[in-house]
Amino acid sequence: MNGKNDKRGFAAMDSEKRRALASKGGKAAHAQGHAHEFNSDEARDAGSKGGKAIAKDRNHMATIGRLGGLARRRRQVDEPAEAAGE
Repeated sequence: MNGKNDKRGFAAMDSEKRRALASKGGKAAHAQGHAHEFNSDEARDAGSKGGKAIAKDRNHMATIGRLGGLARRRRQVDEPAEAAGE
């Protein structure tokens, strides 16, 4: 290898070739029964767990709440007729 940043494996392939190969892997996993498809209940449970995990970070929640408030205020200033319900 010539340099530190030489691309190998997936990184060296063009996007179409990479996509085709990844698709084959997914199809093979499903055919062998190794792939898991979430039903709606499992997906809901997984999303809930993720939401609970992120909500534990008080600083993150405060930041996104503050950004939401700023965005709302910005919209009210930019579009006063809509904000007043007209």
